[in-house]
Amino acid sequence: MLRHMLLVLFGPPAVGKMTIGRAVAESSSFRLFHNHMTIEPLLETFGYGTPPFTTLNREFRRRVLEEAARHDVDLIFSVVWALDSQDDLVEVEDYVGIFERVAFVELRADLDTRLARNRTEERLLHKASKRDLEWSDDNVRQMEATWQMTSADGDHVASELLDQHPHLVLDTVGVSPAESAASIIEWVDTLR
Repeated sequence: MLRHMLLVLFGPPAVGKMTIGRAVAESSSFRLFHNHMTIEPLLETFGYGTPPFTTLNREFRRRVLEEAARHDVDLIFSVVWALDSQDDLVEVEDYVGIFERVAFVELRADLDTRLARNRTEERLLHKASKRDLEWSDDNVRQMEATWQMTSADGDHVASELLDQHPHLVLDTVGVSPAESAASIIEWVDTLR
């Protein structure tokens, strides 16, 4: 059996990463480290996207990942990943390099579905940054327009990294979080 595994759960904003990650963690040995666990504490002090925010966000994430690997924790790490961003690729490569075994789960859903999910009680409860709904909806739309958010959109700088590791793609439209989690767990079990 593998000592520890990093399951990188990625996709555009409001696709269901935190919700599905929680469902996987509830039904498996994996623990969830979702991207807003580092974002939210830094927002009030530094503001989103500022140099100290970016520096500390990356350092906090790296340290948590290092400790998880050091203590043999199977970890789900959720992240919004612009697949056409060289900076994002370098960051994700840095994170996955910490673990012996890595697998990617890409979640997909159309923009209308994600905008509806952006307003769910669960999302607003756990992500203070999303409570300004006008800003949050605009952020979802802007990221969609600016970045390549799925591997289906053609060639991108992340292709080689994704090809080096197992990669599962799930469409989350009309599928419950529990069903998505069951599919992920079954897939991960085949990798072990």
